[in-house]
Amino acid sequence: MGLLDGKAVLITGGSTGIGRAAAIEAARQGADVAINYLGNDDAAHSCVAEIKALGRRGLALKGDVGERGTAESFVETAVGALGRVDTLVSNAGICPFHSFLDMPAETFERTMRVNLHGAYYMVQAAANRMVEQGQGGSIVAVSSISALVGGEFQTHYTPTKAGVHSLMQSAAIALGRHGIRCNSVLPGTILTEINREDLADAEKRDRMAARVPLGRLGEPEDLAGPIMFLASDMARYVTGAALLVDGGAFVNLQ
Repeated sequence: MGLLDGKAVLITGGSTGIGRAAAIEAARQGADVAINYLGNDDAAHSCVAEIKALGRRGLALKGDVGERGTAESFVETAVGALGRVDTLVSNAGICPFHSFLDMPAETFERTMRVNLHGAYYMVQAAANRMVEQGQGGSIVAVSSISALVGGEFQTHYTPTKAGVHSLMQSAAIALGRHGIRCNSVLPGTILTEINREDLADAEKRDRMAARVPLGRLGEPEDLAGPIMFLASDMARYVTGAALLVDGGAFVNLQ
């Protein structure tokens, strides 16, 4: 018996990294899964193939979450295929590292649109459908430890993740009366495609890992379990929470 037996789960940024790990784990836990993606078609299709190999229904829908219509289309199409939505994992995000003083406006605006506007649009669209269904639901947003600490080359990124963290707290208040729980996970440094170039240097990776109490950088699969917990009925009285999943990195900064 899985944590999400018979549930329908929607995941943005689901073809790679944390989103993909969450999609596969959701299928292992008994859920049908729809993923949104905007990158490699082959990666998305292979993720769906893994979901189906686990005996669950799966589909991949391409779209830019930074555009409002994408959220509504994704939810409508996914619900049409899966019958309902029980959980949304709002994971899609970008992090183009750039210095502050010469950052182009388009870099800041694009990061804001994808990371924060995209999360808002997707949470709103999924929540409206959950309210219509009348059976509650769960929303888990992937924020970041960067919501709590600064970064020299992340002055455009950290505000978006702080915004996602705050969005989920406010949504928890707004949606609690409908039985919809809203929580976030705050990963530390996770080895994914988003930071592959920045962490290409083995010496730099080792230095960063040495600052983590658990002694290593994270893998996407390290987030899948905490996301499943927050999505499941095991967390039925948890809402408005922000769960650090960082190997202890944040407490080591104190």
